[in-house]
Amino acid sequence: MPELPEVEVVRRGLERWVAGRTVAGVEVLHPRAVRRHPAGGADFAARLDGGTIGAAHRRGKYLWLPLEGQDLSVLGHLGMSGQLLVRPEEAPDEKHLRVRVRFGDREGTELRFVDQRTFGGLSLHESAAGSTDGLPDVIAHIARDPLDPLFDEDAYHLALRARRTTVKRALLDQSLISGVGNIYADEALWRARLHYERPTATLTRPRSAELLGHVRDVMNAALAAGGTSFDSLYVNVNGESGYFDRSLDAYGREDEPCRRCGTPMRRRPWMNRSSYFCPRCQRPPRDPS
Repeated sequence: MPELPEVEVVRRGLERWVAGRTVAGVEVLHPRAVRRHPAGGADFAARLDGGTIGAAHRRGKYLWLPLEGQDLSVLGHLGMSGQLLVRPEEAPDEKHLRVRVRFGDREGTELRFVDQRTFGGLSLHESAAGSTDGLPDVIAHIARDPLDPLFDEDAYHLALRARRTTVKRALLDQSLISGVGNIYADEALWRARLHYERPTATLTRPRSAELLGHVRDVMNAALAAGGTSFDSLYVNVNGESGYFDRSLDAYGREDEPCRRCGTPMRRRPWMNRSSYFCPRCQRPPRDPS
């Protein structure tokens, strides 16, 4: 699933190519693409038609486009395979095209939501109370991400120590810190030399601050590379893939030598996923019994 860097790359593309344009027609080609819009596809299309798209925003792995002059935003979630693509109007339809948004201008491009596995989707939502940027009310509970200037480090460190959980679970808890998924959690933990099962209560303030710094570093590096693409399912709005997978130090490197000490990397099943780690650099916590 796309994580913060991949979604941020898409947000930047939407900001450049879609913000400020007025919608002149919407086609919903598959009902699952708007299943989170309870009133259905026809209502989604009708309410979006004629609206002017504002600046693109992101909270964690979610994107939203506020409609200017309305207390309403288009919320987008890419799921496992969703793509928001800006295409020439005359370009052939993608095989898994789910929603098409046309604009009333002469730029000659349209916005397409393409989703092979139909886990993602688009929906319209009212803004959360007190929101100044159109934050949809349904994602107001999601924490800010570590690249957000308003991310509260002190509150994060206190919450981390208070939780009876392990460090990787905490990194993936979107109510604590958003945007981090399995790939970048493994990368940050490798950089911090922390085992994924390390209890959060054992982390000192300097240690958790160090881990947070590594989370930011790996995400910034991934952003600079355009995100991580393992196949054709993740692309930016122009259909281009990211290249950060070539720089991964932990994720997907089972049996390959650790880039730090040379020990073969290991993979272990973890919460219906996999965790990749170095058994020498990231020693498991001692059994308290």
